[in-house]
Amino acid sequence: MTADAMRFLAIGITMLSVMASAFGEGLVVAHAVDGISRNPEIYGKLRTTMILGCSLVETTAIYALLISILLIFVAK
Repeated sequence: MTADAMRFLAIGITMLSVMASAFGEGLVVAHAVDGISRNPEIYGKLRTTMILGCSLVETTAIYALLISILLIFVAK
């Protein structure tokens, strides 16, 4: 394989991380909505925890996107 092929393969692997992050964020929101539907009194506390969880999950996608951009434009 050439160097360009290896670079594009690495970019594809980092995009798999973005897909996994999106799946995890969907699970966080789905379980938060499920918890709110079961116990509406804890809406405020659960919403805050959900937003914190989503932001932590989203950082994985942002780091993967940063790595793929670096691979596209910086790696030679």
